[in-house]
Amino acid sequence: DAGDPLRYLELAETVEERDLHYLGVLGTRRRAVSQIEVTVEAGSDAPEHETHAQMVRDWLKRDELQEELFDVLDAVGKGYSFTEVTYEHSEGQYLPRLDRRDPRWFRFDRRDMITPLLLGENGQEEPLIPGKFIFARMQAKSGLPFRSGIARAALWAYLFKMYTQRDWAIFSQTYGQPVRVGKFGPGATAEDKATLFRAVANIAGDCAAIIPESMMIEFIESGNVGAGHSMYKERVEFLDQQVSKAVLGQTATTDAVTGGLGSGKEHGDVRSDIKGADAKALAAVLNRDLIRIWVQMEFGPQKVYPRLRIEDPE
Repeated sequence: DAGDPLRYLELAETVEERDLHYLGVLGTRRRAVSQIEVTVEAGSDAPEHETHAQMVRDWLKRDELQEELFDVLDAVGKGYSFTEVTYEHSEGQYLPRLDRRDPRWFRFDRRDMITPLLLGENGQEEPLIPGKFIFARMQAKSGLPFRSGIARAALWAYLFKMYTQRDWAIFSQTYGQPVRVGKFGPGATAEDKATLFRAVANIAGDCAAIIPESMMIEFIESGNVGAGHSMYKERVEFLDQQVSKAVLGQTATTDAVTGGLGSGKEHGDVRSDIKGADAKALAAVLNRDLIRIWVQMEFGPQKVYPRLRIEDPE
C-alpha cells in the first residue's frame, strides 16, 4: 500500500504454492489462453509487408512458444509481469527469445505508480531499456498495477481458508478419535499407573495395548463430530467457490456445483468473455512490445506492422 510491491509479490507467490485450488484454477485460465492458436495478419497486401508477417509466422512455430506465453500470463494473477526479450543474431537476423523475469526486480515510478522501473545492481531504480522488456498488465479491477491483480483479492480467501484449515486440523485431532480414559483401583502403584498411561496413549497410534486385569479403559465418543466437521468443510468449500468465480467466472467445472444452466458443460473451463479478454490483452501487449520493435530492427521503421491475433474461431 506504500508503493513497494515486494511483500505483495512474495505473498502472491506463497498463495500459489500453498493453495492448491487457487493454483489449479489460475493455471486453467492461463493455459486456456496460452493454447489458443496464434495467427498473424500482414500490415497490407504489399509483398514486403507479407514478408514481415511470414517472418513472425515462422517464429511462432517454435515449441517454446506456449511455455513463454504461459509465463507472460503470470500477469493474470499478480496484475502484471515482465518478460525479457533476448535476440539471437548469429545468423545475420534477429530471432527473439522470451525469458520470464522475477517481478521483484522491478518497481514503479513513485510519482504516478504506473511507469515501470528496473532495480539496478546496487538497488537503485533505473528506466527500462527500450525494447528490452515486455510489460504485460492484466487487470482484474481498475487501479494501480500492483493493486489490480486477482491475487490481491484472492489473498483474503486464502487467509480465511488457512485459519479454517488450521482449526479443522485441531478439531480432527481432538475429536477424530474417542477420548481414552484409564481407570485404576485404589491400591495401584506408581508403576501400575505408568503402565496404564502407556496403554491409553499407545491405543491412539498403535491401536493395541495390554493392561492388568484389574484396570479398565473407557472410550468416550464425542457427540458433535459430524456437525463440527461439516462446518469447517462447508466454509472451505465456500471460499474455494468464491476464488473460482474470481478466476474463472464460474464454479460448475471446478466445484461440482450445478448452476442455472444445469451442468458445467455449458460453462466451459473459463468463461468465454474472460478468456477472450485475456487473449486480446495478450495479443496487444505482444504487438506493442515485441512485434513492432522486432520488425523495426529487421527492416527499419514501417508505416504498418504485422499484427498477432489470439482468438478462438467463432
